[in-house]
Amino acid sequence: MKENNKAILYTIIAVLSWSTVATAFKITLRHFTYFEMLLVASISALIVFTINLTVQKKWKETKKMSAGQWRRLAFVGALNPVAYYLVLFKSYDLLPAQVAQPINYSWPIVLLILLALFAHQPIPKIKYIGMFCSLGGVALISLGTGGINDQHLSVSGLLLAFLSAFLWGGYWMLNNRNREIDSSITLFASFLFGSIYLIIAAPWMHANLVSLPGVLSAAYVGVFEMGIPFICFGLAIRKTNNPALVNQLCYLSPFLSLFLISTVLGERIFFTTYCGLFLIVFGIAFNEYLAKVFRR
Repeated sequence: MKENNKAILYTIIAVLSWSTVATAFKITLRHFTYFEMLLVASISALIVFTINLTVQKKWKETKKMSAGQWRRLAFVGALNPVAYYLVLFKSYDLLPAQVAQPINYSWPIVLLILLALFAHQPIPKIKYIGMFCSLGGVALISLGTGGINDQHLSVSGLLLAFLSAFLWGGYWMLNNRNREIDSSITLFASFLFGSIYLIIAAPWMHANLVSLPGVLSAAYVGVFEMGIPFICFGLAIRKTNNPALVNQLCYLSPFLSLFLISTVLGERIFFTTYCGLFLIVFGIAFNEYLAKVFRR
């Protein structure tokens, strides 16, 4: 029971952290380009994962890894944090936070499609209901916010937000093949390689990190989007005897995020955003839980 209570606490920390980051993205983009934000955020997350490895005393395990494992993690680092977050941050640069965040949140539905296409895992017919609900929510947010409410939305931003969901689904598939490597080491190594790639690219991207508010807000993104919540969520899954509850609590994150987007950023949250986000979350929850009931 004590361990389960710790799991709930870790989950709450992760959920509250993820709830703040959409707002933090937009604040950081007032001071930095999307590349500069990722550069600082990735290095900040790397520091968090380095401390985590030190506290867990797992440095010895990194010495046991093969060259092939390091090569795989070097590729993973190119996907996450580099490709995924560059696309995600650019979508936030082009779109209101209330649009970019829910579309990116549809990645579990995208993952179903990727698993069917590349892992030859057929989609159960009942799960098409959840897929269409979530994709309908994406369409409602994309078309409704721009059309019904007469607000111009960047087509490039919408495509990038949707691409970010595909990239995260691809990262999940790729990372799932590294189960023999401790998750703490995987996070450290992927952000180590990712940070190296970003540092090498910085001169060509004309990165200018002289803004103190930009550095601080980007560091916040690194710590509370990429670092602490992933560690806490991993601890929660390991300690809980009810993983379904841990996953369910994560569904609170996008709704809390809308509240912060409204109060901190001052965005007027449109009715279509609420409806679309509800459809996205319902579709994901349906496929995760209700589909199993109907298939019995």
